[in-house]
Amino acid sequence: MSFRIRKAAVLGAGVMGSGIAAHLANAGIPVLLLDIVPPQVGEGDKPDSKAFRNKFALSALANLRKQKPAPLMTERALALIEVGNFDDDLKRVGECDWVVEVIKEDLKLKHQLFAKLEPLVSKTAIVSSNTSGMSIAGMTDGRGDDFKSRFLVTHFFNPVRYMKLLELVAGEKTSPSVLARMAGFGERVLGKGIVFGKDTTNFIANRIGTYGMMRTIQLMEAHQVSIEEVDKIFGPAMGRPKSAVFRTADLVGLDTFLHVTKNCYDSLTSDPARETFKPPKWLEQMVEKKMLGDKSGSGFYKKQKGDGGKEILVLDLKTFEYRAQAKVRFESLGAARDVEELGERVKTVMTGTDKAAKFAEAVTLDTLAYAARLLGEIADDYVNVDRAMRWGFAWDMGPFEAWDAYGVAAGVKRMKELNVPVAPWVEAMLASGRTKFYAADGRYDTYWNVPSRSSLFVPTIDRQLTIDSLKRGNKQVAANDSASLWDLGDGILGLEFHSKMNSIDTMIIELMDQAVDVAEKDFRGLVIGNDGGNFSAGANIAMLLWAVKDGQWDEVKKLISGFQRANQRMRYSSIPVVTAPFGLTLGGGCEVTMGGNAQQAAAETYIGLVEFGVGLIPGGGGNMQLLRNLFGAQAGSKDFDALPYLKKAFLNIGMAKVATSAEEAKEAGFLTPDAGISMNRDHQLADAKARALGLAEAGFMAPRATTFFLPGRSGAATIDMLLYDMVLNHQISDHDRLIGKKLATVLTGGDVSPTTPVTEQRLLDLELEAFLSLCGEAKTQDRIQHMLEKGKPLRN
Repeated sequence: MSFRIRKAAVLGAGVMGSGIAAHLANAGIPVLLLDIVPPQVGEGDKPDSKAFRNKFALSALANLRKQKPAPLMTERALALIEVGNFDDDLKRVGECDWVVEVIKEDLKLKHQLFAKLEPLVSKTAIVSSNTSGMSIAGMTDGRGDDFKSRFLVTHFFNPVRYMKLLELVAGEKTSPSVLARMAGFGERVLGKGIVFGKDTTNFIANRIGTYGMMRTIQLMEAHQVSIEEVDKIFGPAMGRPKSAVFRTADLVGLDTFLHVTKNCYDSLTSDPARETFKPPKWLEQMVEKKMLGDKSGSGFYKKQKGDGGKEILVLDLKTFEYRAQAKVRFESLGAARDVEELGERVKTVMTGTDKAAKFAEAVTLDTLAYAARLLGEIADDYVNVDRAMRWGFAWDMGPFEAWDAYGVAAGVKRMKELNVPVAPWVEAMLASGRTKFYAADGRYDTYWNVPSRSSLFVPTIDRQLTIDSLKRGNKQVAANDSASLWDLGDGILGLEFHSKMNSIDTMIIELMDQAVDVAEKDFRGLVIGNDGGNFSAGANIAMLLWAVKDGQWDEVKKLISGFQRANQRMRYSSIPVVTAPFGLTLGGGCEVTMGGNAQQAAAETYIGLVEFGVGLIPGGGGNMQLLRNLFGAQAGSKDFDALPYLKKAFLNIGMAKVATSAEEAKEAGFLTPDAGISMNRDHQLADAKARALGLAEAGFMAPRATTFFLPGRSGAATIDMLLYDMVLNHQISDHDRLIGKKLATVLTGGDVSPTTPVTEQRLLDLELEAFLSLCGEAKTQDRIQHMLEKGKPLRN
């Protein structure tokens, strides 16, 4: 029988502990969250009451509701978290299959806790620590061999829900089966990317990430760059997150950052680069002055209210005063802006001639060389290192992937010119004739295995199916500039969008139609999904605006009606269609999602019908689809009270609500109640394929079209009265009211009585008429133009 974690205990209800508990609950795992009994009794406290004794855990539970970004995928997950305290409830760890310690980084406290745990935990339970750098040998000193065999480090990154990385570190006596079971659980159930580190200070990601940040700080003065310049240089242009270096430190907390770098400095006594980790005096002063970043309101940056609203000031390290940010412009960054391919973009910055390029090159090459020198000490191979930095620090490329982009030989040459020590194994690899860390071999990638001095296949993630692997395997069936059809195997066809932001355009609609034709003829099912950063950010509104302003009304009507028809064909084709939304799934992307027979959504799916923000209503069938999802089997019942569901649909569309998880999307009606959820995005396409195959195997029959009973004229009039009041109270504009009236007409069925059956096609016709009408409004066109130029809605 395979190992299952049916219940877990999290010991420590701080930010990390509560985050781990929340994510276990997200994954459907009941969890016991414990913390200490408050050491001090305040006025009015009842020391013997559960409310007092569980105060810290209860407070953590309350904070989960308020935290941003939300650690919970749905508030309903809170029902799976039970709280308690160490004194009264520690014995209950015996009920749990996994117990994870997340208390203060204090070796003495951890010793005491593990000593208490040893006789209490089940003989089959796994015990782990979320320590960010303490040694397993030190933490388990004095424990028995059986306990040690079931002990390991499970190092999550904050915020737990959103950071993909889970570092697993085994001790000398950790059972290989325990490590394998936790890896499987972390990947399949929690949706994490698993990296295997070694029992060394700060493991992989924090060791390299902290080195890179500290080296950045050290080289700032020599290169004469400011805080805001550093963050501009080491942002998206270099394949890093927008938070870059100093903004990231503010998010993490400067006290945490100082603790991690001091831990490196104190522990890495034999590291030749140890002095890099020595924190500067000004960083210690900032922590002393409680300038901790976001948690204290000020750090390297500080928000301040000004005449024009909120202004973000930056710390001047020379004066230690906050000042307005300077405009940051560098030729190398400007040149990189037009380069779409990530590797080329990074190389463009690093090979420039200005101050930013020289700084980026110096810091990056130094960090890459350090990562190479650590190989064997912190990880067995550089695949784990690259994954750790991508998944734990949100880098778009790991160190060795970035080195490949720059050129391995060119990097070695330049490192020597900069007096940066180069790892001997890198030169040995080049001498062998291998010029890159990663190379393609058919459908798979290879890497250089240092111990054997040979090429091995990059370890694949179980249950991962990618469009990239299909491209390498020549599995393309058809394609145009915006979409492609792929043979996913086992009789399942795949439809991939690959326009900019995967926005819906005429070519995507054409291939949606062709996909049904091909699938009905030669395949057993169809999956719509892709490898990109988002499923689809919506319709191509730039193309729409251009056609409207050019007076091409027949073309606009053809486009919108064609999109409606394509979505309906997906729904009622003779083969099952499974949509696989993830990331941004907005507007038209949401309509494609709702058009399938089944959905297999990534847990992190941000989905909604957002057209109201550009002065429109959904035009590809979204209004009818949302009603169909919300009404369910009751749609055709004359006794069904439609008003509460109409209100929900109206508010979802009229307020451009976006569900921030697949769970929320079910609650909002953007996904059906039986939609599948893939916790691990890497598994999603394979899960969707399995769903389509299962429907086909089970004798798929297309659903019957829905007939609705809607309130008609009276319902629309009631909604308009509410909109009129909102205009009078200056809550919405006259144009908002106009859009709202159009939306209300569609959702209530138009000019019908409540006893008149309303077909799907009637709702689609009403939607098309309203959409085209709004396209002709000057204020809607202004809203679309503003969104294209500014990236945010215009309220006119």
